[in-house]
Amino acid sequence: MNNLFKGNGSRSPMQIWDILSIIVLILTACIVGYFVLIYFNEDSKLNILPPSGGLLSPKIPTATPAPATLVPTWTASPTLEMTATRTPVPTWTPLFTDTPFSLVPPTRTPKPTNTPKALFGVTVKAIPSTIFYPELACSYFGVGGEAVDVKNGPYKFGIIKVGGTLNGQTIDPTKYTTVTGVATKFGQAGFEIVFAMPPTNSNKTLWIQMFDVSDIPQSDRIYFNTYSDCEKNLIQVRFKATR
Repeated sequence: MNNLFKGNGSRSPMQIWDILSIIVLILTACIVGYFVLIYFNEDSKLNILPPSGGLLSPKIPTATPAPATLVPTWTASPTLEMTATRTPVPTWTPLFTDTPFSLVPPTRTPKPTNTPKALFGVTVKAIPSTIFYPELACSYFGVGGEAVDVKNGPYKFGIIKVGGTLNGQTIDPTKYTTVTGVATKFGQAGFEIVFAMPPTNSNKTLWIQMFDVSDIPQSDRIYFNTYSDCEKNLIQVRFKATR
């Protein structure tokens, strides 16, 4: 009895594994059969994931097609009529004139300088030459006189010039020139110019003027008359400083 029970005890584990193997085979055959059934019939009630949605599929709303509507017929808008406009006549454009220009800036015109006022006033009178040359009588004909400063003192070294025309002859001032102080007969700053001709009448054709050593005028140019009268054959001229 003991041996029998021992022998049965050694076989029981093998029988359990055989039973489990059979169960696995059966389950495998069932699964294969289930997939074959679903493969050939997707809409089967046994398919838990049918194409149309099953219990586990999310509920997707069915699209409802909107009724087709016709596009409204296009109505042509009224054609606008263009009003004819008057085309203006082109105006005449005058040709441009050439405006001269210069790249050189214009020079500034200097303001005229004031003519300096004469430093000496002049007095002229005709007298007889016999006052200074009694021996010459009426044969003398010339100009003589003196130059003085503002205090009537002698003004020496003034240049005296006489020019113009006399009896149709030109009196050159470069030849008829003298210096104050050389003819003391007429004063300490006396001067004298003698004409080589007899006394002659003339009407302001001769002039007399005083200059300094730089040839700058010290008086105005004074025109005077001459006479053929022996009582007026000496033209006496006096230069008096004004400042």
